Amino acid sequence: MAMEKITNEKFNNLSWHDAVIDKIVIDRRNPGIKDEIRIFITWYNDTKSMLCFHNVYWADLNMNFGVMTPEYILTAESKGKEYEQIQELYKKLNERIINIDLNYYEIETNTTASKIRIIAETLIILSAEDYKCEWH
Repeated sequence: MAMEKITNEKFNNLSWHDAVIDKIVIDRRNPGIKDEIRIFITWYNDTKSMLCFHNVYWADLNMNFGVMTPEYILTAESKGKEYEQIQELYKKLNERIINIDLNYYEIETNTTASKIRIIAETLIILSAEDYKCEWH
């Protein structure tokens, strides 16, 4: 899978169940300009991808640790700017970002009952070959 911008529909139709979260990276080296979250995934068929959330405006990583097994995904879904959580963010930021189309992403894990929630402008998926240098 080469670099591909992902729509909410495509995100919702990916084979999430039993995919594994290998690594999460939050990049704030250039705050306000390049706010990114990268999630490294091994899919059920052992292929690897990196989810790169660009222009992140809000994130909640409610994660549990201490379990000695891979972090398997139970479900994942994405919603558009009409979603309640995004509308609350627009109000919270005094509607300064009202003209930006944001998306809501949620990943729930099976292993530790963790929940990752992200509001971002864009999601790109890259294959492991495209980003091998960051995989380890």
